[in-house]
Amino acid sequence: MPSLRTQFGRRLRRLRLARDITQERFAEEIGISITFLGLVERGISAPSFETVEAIAKALKLPVSELFLFDADINAVRFGERARATRRRSR
Repeated sequence: MPSLRTQFGRRLRRLRLARDITQERFAEEIGISITFLGLVERGISAPSFETVEAIAKALKLPVSELFLFDADINAVRFGERARATRRRSR
């Protein structure tokens, strides 16, 4: 299983790219260097709590959404489907 840093970095990159934001623009918006953003996205460095809060604010997401990794997202989706199926069968 990839490290927390790696998972966080991958998630951050996917979220940033999904919004079509360049590393340069995003780094400037959250107050870090492009180099540091690249290190975070590659899972080499970890952001501070303050930077995590700035990332969430810039992406207009709750902080917790930044930590929903692939397995967690799939579990949430499966859980939602399971609840919907149970509701329909009643």
